[in-house]
Amino acid sequence: MSEYGAVTQALLGIARDVADDYALAELICRACVDGLDVDGAAMSVLTTSVARQTLHATDATAERLEDLQFSLNEGACIEAATTGRPVLVSDLHHSTEVVRWPIFAAAVVEQTEVRALFALPLQWGTTNLGVLDLYRRVPVGLSHDQQRDALRGADTAALMMLTLRTDPADPARGDERWLGHLVASRAEIHQATGMVLMQLEVSATEALARMRAYAFAEQRLLIDVARDVVARRLRFTEEMK
Repeated sequence: MSEYGAVTQALLGIARDVADDYALAELICRACVDGLDVDGAAMSVLTTSVARQTLHATDATAERLEDLQFSLNEGACIEAATTGRPVLVSDLHHSTEVVRWPIFAAAVVEQTEVRALFALPLQWGTTNLGVLDLYRRVPVGLSHDQQRDALRGADTAALMMLTLRTDPADPARGDERWLGHLVASRAEIHQATGMVLMQLEVSATEALARMRAYAFAEQRLLIDVARDVVARRLRFTEEMK
């Protein structure tokens, strides 16, 4: 018997020449629905950023769950993306976990027939690429084997997305290589943090916090503030709040 579950085996069997991320997301979601006995699935990328996007939802309910979470900025998907840990809720109607996102939970109960939710982060090192969301209409959690398969499948899916999105862009397809932009953005923020900590003589954590606070106060994106710092258009002083 293979050490891999149905989902992982299905993903490993997907052709390597899948060139479109939407098509790949659809294959990943379908493998999860077929292999884990769930009713629906959705995949989002850059889930915690302003550029977040749903690549695929298997049905209207899965799409509704994504819309609710992104609109309310809370829910299993957002928590999984933020913490980097899977969020497994076997019964939304009787779970102490949903107190962390009461508005989302109430909306799901009121607007859908969903009873169980499973959000699996797609991780690249410490960076969250996105989240794979699964749901059931019955209050039944994933079995031990299903949970293991789901987690391995999420790791495989993350690697597949990483491989696809770090390949050279094809101008004919209009590729944007969002992961390349993500890596570049992190490098610029890291460089700017180093410059601010020197300017203020504070720790890296405090320097990043100062940049975040400034971006929030000025209603700007952190990456834009970082670019101004790197280009020396902006210098932080003790007087800046």
